[in-house]
Amino acid sequence: MADTSDTRTPAQIEADIKRRRDVLAETLDEIGVRVHPKTIVGDAKAKVAANVDHTLGRAYVQVNRVVSEVRAQFVDEEGAPRLERVVPLALVAVGVVGLLVFGSRRRKS
Repeated sequence: MADTSDTRTPAQIEADIKRRRDVLAETLDEIGVRVHPKTIVGDAKAKVAANVDHTLGRAYVQVNRVVSEVRAQFVDEEGAPRLERVVPLALVAVGVVGLLVFGSRRRKS
């Protein structure tokens, strides 16, 4: 059973009521700020920005990994180019550019 006897003075009761009203007013102000449209939009923008930053970070790591792997194919451990791989690739690139130039000149005629 709960003790229903209250030994507080009326002044103490009034002080408790005032304290609780102040806490309630502060809570209501906080709720008002949280549900304000500008706050909601700001929170949404912050979440989107965080997701974009996270996605860009992951993309950067992936691109960096791919570049490192491709570079390892054409450069040895000392940093010197691997001619057995660079020369054939250069010849293919020159051939493709030559075909594109030759093909575009042929269409203009």
